[in-house]
Parts: sequence; C-alpha cells; structure tokens
Amino acid sequence: MSTINNINIVLVDDHKLLRDGLKNIIEQKAHMHIIGEASNGREAIKVCTKLNPDVMIIDVAMPGLNGIEAAEQIHKINPKIKIIGLSMHSSKQFIQGMFKAGAYGYLLKDGDSDELITAITTVVENKKYLSKDLNQEFLNLLKKGETIETAKLSPREKEVLQLIAEGNSSKEIGNILFLSSKTVDVHRNNIMNKINLHTIPELTKYAIKKGLTSLDL
Repeated sequence: MSTINNINIVLVDDHKLLRDGLKNIIEQKAHMHIIGEASNGREAIKVCTKLNPDVMIIDVAMPGLNGIEAAEQIHKINPKIKIIGLSMHSSKQFIQGMFKAGAYGYLLKDGDSDELITAITTVVENKKYLSKDLNQEFLNLLKKGETIETAKLSPREKEVLQLIAEGNSSKEIGNILFLSSKTVDVHRNNIMNKINLHTIPELTKYAIKKGLTSLDL
C-alpha cells in the first residue's frame, strides 16, 4: 500500500473509452497514479491480488461478474482496498449492494471530474462517500441492518444467476466458471428453489431488480 500522499488506483470497467477518460482526469493529480486496469469483475479480482492498490474504481454493472459481486470478493481478499462503485444507476439495490459488499464510495457516471477526485480523497481517509446527486439517506441503510433478498444465494449461485439472466446456456456458463453443465444445472435448480422462481424470464427479471445485472449491458 502507498501513503495517503501517493495514491495507487486500479480502474475496472468494460468500456475502455470510459477507463481512458477516468485515467486522464485522475493522473492530472501528481499524487494519484493508475497502476492497473481491468475490463471485468474476474480480471479485477486477479489485478487486486497482484497489484495491491489503495483504491479500486469499479463499474457496478458489468457482464459476467458484476461490480457488486467483484467488490465482495475483493473485500474478502484485502479489506484495506478502498472500493468506489461507479454507475449510471441510482436505485437502492445497486447502492446498498455496493456498500454491503464493502465499498467505501458510490459515484454516478454523470458526475463531474472534481467529484471523482473528492471521492478518492475521501475514501483513502477511511470515510464513506456517496455521490452528491444521490439521497444521502441511503448511507443510513447500512446502519439499519437491512439486507437484500439475494443474500440467501451463495456467491457462486449469484454468479450463475447473473450469467443465466444474460442469456448464457448451461454449457456456456460452465465454460466461463470452469464447471460441468451438470453442476451448473444443479446451481440453477437450487437458485429456483431458494427464490421460488422457475422460468428464465422470471429469473432474468429478478436478477435485474436485485442489481445482479442490467438491461444496459
């Protein structure tokens, strides 16, 4: 880890143009350095282990493994990394999901460059940051012990559910997660039984509602 006067940052977003834009803004500050990038949640987990950054700015809605699930795994690997969720979504599920996963900040993509720098500075000081355009009461959700319904699913089941909702077959999901198609089908059945939904359209609608995936992907 670096000192607060020398902040090392990793950018995670599936759009390179956005990563380049963030990089240009951040590196105008002499004490902030982009030391790595990733284009999806699984890459982000590998990068965090290898580079040990101070801050990771993670797109909330990424295909394959969304930012919430990636943040949760990264937080377990190294809770000292300060995660900032970046999203176009201002719904309760996305915001609460990121903070529950261990994030320290949440920014909307239509925010300005000054707010991005403020968010980074705030989280490295061990303070939570919520985009100024959002209702600050969302932060109080964390103190009330509220949980989202997907908490009953295991991390692997959440991954499978996201991939199902994104239109992948059991074989395709198995290739992505290095599982057999039979194992994927077992996870699918467990998911259906746990949340009492039994069709692909129902699962897709549920995954979107709970912030596991987005129609905007």
